[in-house]
Amino acid sequence: MPGAYNYDYPRPAVTADIAVLRLDEVPEILLIQRKEQPFKDRWALPGGFMEMEETLEATARRELSEETSIRAGELIRFDTYDKPGRDPRGRTITQVFVMIWKAEMGTPEAGSDAARLQWYGLNELPELAFDHSEIVHDVILMIREGS
Repeated sequence: MPGAYNYDYPRPAVTADIAVLRLDEVPEILLIQRKEQPFKDRWALPGGFMEMEETLEATARRELSEETSIRAGELIRFDTYDKPGRDPRGRTITQVFVMIWKAEMGTPEAGSDAARLQWYGLNELPELAFDHSEIVHDVILMIREGS
């Protein structure tokens, strides 16, 4: 029954972020340039807030489609980031997914919250929003370690 429970404790927001990798000669990651605050004009991983009826994977698929026009393939559940203060809008926990982009998933095009998007070499990253530098660093370590 919706609304039947009332809690005195604040509840965090939940998001899903996606590290989309293109593994050509030089591995690249797809980043969006944020259209809105916070971090307007900064680069970030595609992602966003979970809706009440969604799973984390459904959130990741929807956000990826909305922000990049890509139809997600296999999503690999990577890690959870929950450090207080990681998002200036409030207490936010994110589940990060990793996905290898393939041409049949569609050509990335900026949409919804994305002013534009761009592939970046993993050694040529711009300044990133939120804690996305830490996330991308961890993804790069995973790639290097081959796990």
